[in-house]
Amino acid sequence: MPITEILVRNAAEYRDEVALVEITPISEEKSRVTWKNYALIEPGTASETRYEMTWSEFDKKANRFANLLLTRGVKKGDKIAILLMNCLEWLPIYFGILKTGALAVPLNYRYTAEEIKYCVDLADVSMMVFGPEFVGRVEEICERIPNVKTLFYVGEDCPTFSESYDKLVTYCSSHAPEIKLTDDDLAAIYFSSGTTGFPKAIIHAHKALMQAAITEQNHHSQTHDDVFLCIPPFYHTGAKMHWFGSFLVGGRAVILKGVKPEWILHTVSEEQCTIVWLLVPWAQDILDSIDSGAIKLEDYRLDCWRLMHIGAQPVPPSMIKRWKSVFPKHEYDTNYGLSESIGPGCVHLGVENIHKVGAIGKAGYGWQTKIVDEDGKLVARGEVGELAVKGDGVMLAYYKDEKATAEVLHDGWLFTGDMANEDEDGFIYLVDRKKDVIISGGENIYPVQIENHLRRHPAIKDVAVIGVPDARLGEATAAIISVKEDMSLTEDEVNAFCMDMPRYKRPRKIIFAEVPRNPTGKIEKPKLREIYCGGSLVAQQNEI
Repeated sequence: MPITEILVRNAAEYRDEVALVEITPISEEKSRVTWKNYALIEPGTASETRYEMTWSEFDKKANRFANLLLTRGVKKGDKIAILLMNCLEWLPIYFGILKTGALAVPLNYRYTAEEIKYCVDLADVSMMVFGPEFVGRVEEICERIPNVKTLFYVGEDCPTFSESYDKLVTYCSSHAPEIKLTDDDLAAIYFSSGTTGFPKAIIHAHKALMQAAITEQNHHSQTHDDVFLCIPPFYHTGAKMHWFGSFLVGGRAVILKGVKPEWILHTVSEEQCTIVWLLVPWAQDILDSIDSGAIKLEDYRLDCWRLMHIGAQPVPPSMIKRWKSVFPKHEYDTNYGLSESIGPGCVHLGVENIHKVGAIGKAGYGWQTKIVDEDGKLVARGEVGELAVKGDGVMLAYYKDEKATAEVLHDGWLFTGDMANEDEDGFIYLVDRKKDVIISGGENIYPVQIENHLRRHPAIKDVAVIGVPDARLGEATAAIISVKEDMSLTEDEVNAFCMDMPRYKRPRKIIFAEVPRNPTGKIEKPKLREIYCGGSLVAQQNEI
């Protein structure tokens, strides 16, 4: 069943019930889009604005956008990019694209203008929807992306180089378009990256999206009465695929546009959220705020909150033990996945296995796992090998990259690049990653991009970027810099040179030392990790 049919069913069964709520803390107000089509609901305090959308409105919005796209000649297989911050319109736009048979192509809102261009070119995007936060970046490249024939702007004060989404959808039919979809039709392209640092375009069919919904609902037993708090960005498979479990049963979702601990707890309290998916830094910030006295739990109504789960990066067991001491009634789950496996859930700990915290768990519902050596043969239990997963959520391919596809897909198995072992009870533990990608606060950071930037400095002879353990972010970027002879360089000068880069990519630690390379000229990053991380990164994180 294509996942669009779940929206149609929800709109019929829960017509006037609230599907989506958008909460914007007042300090984030400057970046909020004003939606004209929804009534402003009086917030619980003066510190936020609150908008909501019913299931009927959700479906009609999706239909209107789908019909707008069809009037512009969109057909099955076309690719339409979404470049929006989390907002009330994000999901109706996503589902509107799916209803036409086109592929939704979510873009990371942290991409630079050149990264946006690279991705829309790679994915053969023909139309793009973007919001006010991206006007400058889109304007910078709009004349250099000839395949993108149409730009739709979401929000007020539409720029001259695009068309107003808000005005155009008003005149489109709210009836569902007559497009026949099947499980095998292509649905979406998500971006990932290998060790080269260049994003790869991951193709998923409708059956993969449904697999994510079914797996998530099986793992966490969502009911229609559950309320899901969504904080991570929708361009990630993680946030959206976790929400799919609630979507499957018509549960309400709350979109919070902010990550401060007091905002999270206030929203849980006021909206009576039952399920919250967090990243490690956010969970640690909540605990630190409670420990410092900045947050007093008695100020909130949190009895409704039944499940806290985490994914996107290794989870320190000590943090979960600390969480359970503060919130003893919470169920907890660790979720493991990749964009290539439609996000979280191909492996998960399970709420009943809290005694195994530290493991990523076992194969998820509808999934298979195995750990293999370099020849693809199963390793003995306890031995380290590469983790591979298999299920309907595995990607079809990397778009226009047969070589990269062949490297990771073998007889339906996705080879993850993560090194792992299995204990005597069958629980899987990550040991380290084959890939050099750094995961900091749930975001992928590609060392080669930072290295290339730093090598432009006239005083830098060589540079290598690795991830080092960080109690809050999981990993932090460290730049090992070799300075040219007869030249000098300070940490402040390096930091100043990196100011042109997005903040999350800037190195958090600068180390002046020689960069080791092997006889073929490749940087010996395992040696650097041994020197500066003391061996396995994940093992260290488990001790934090």
